[in-house]
Amino acid sequence: MNLLDRISRLIRANLNDLLRRAEDPEKIMEQALLDMKEALKEAREQMAAAMAEAKRLEREVESHLKEAALWEEKAKEALKAGREDLAKEALRRRKRALDLAEGFKQQLEEQKGLTDRLMTQLKALEAKIDEAEARKKLLLARKKGVEAAEAVRRMESRLDRHPALEAFEEMEARILALEDRHEALKELDQGLDRELSALSADKEVEEELLRLKRELGQT
Repeated sequence: MNLLDRISRLIRANLNDLLRRAEDPEKIMEQALLDMKEALKEAREQMAAAMAEAKRLEREVESHLKEAALWEEKAKEALKAGREDLAKEALRRRKRALDLAEGFKQQLEEQKGLTDRLMTQLKALEAKIDEAEARKKLLLARKKGVEAAEAVRRMESRLDRHPALEAFEEMEARILALEDRHEALKELDQGLDRELSALSADKEVEEELLRLKRELGQT
C-alpha cells in the first residue's frame, strides 16, 4: 500500500467517525485538512529518509569501486614482485569489492525509484491540500450564506406572526368600518337634504300658482 492509499484510509476513518457523531461541517473539513497536513509531514520525513539512504548507497558504491581499483593496483604490484599467489588473492578481493559495488548499485537504483515515487506522491498530496484549502474557503462561504438566509427567513416568519402586526391589522379593519359607516350616514344626510329642497321648491311653485290665480280672479 503506497503513502497516498494509507493517508486516504486514515482520513476516511477520521471523517466517518465525525460524521457518525454528526459533527459540524466546518469541524469535519478542519479535521480533514489537519489529517492531510500531518500526512504531508510524514511524507516529507519519509522523503528525507529515502534521499539520505540513496546518498549512503552512492557512497557505498563509490567506496567499493575505489577498493576494487586499489586491489587491482596491489595485484599488479604483486605480479611485479613475482608473487603470483598474492596477485590472485588481491584479484579475489577486487572481485569481492566489485560484487559489493554492484549489489549496492542495484539497491541504489531501487532506492532512486522509491524516491521518485515518494516525490510524485508528495507533490500530489501538496496539490490535494491546496485544493482542499480552496474548497474549504468556498464551502464555508456557502455555509455562511445559507446560515444568513436561514436567519432572515426565521426573522420574517416571526414578523409575519407578530402580535403587534395583528393589532395593526385589527385597527385598520376598525377604521375601515368607521369610514364605511361615515360614508353611509353622509349619503343618508345628502338624500334627506335633497328631499327637503324639493319640498321647499314645490311650496314656492304652489305660492306662485296661487298668486297668478288671484290676479286672474280665479280664486
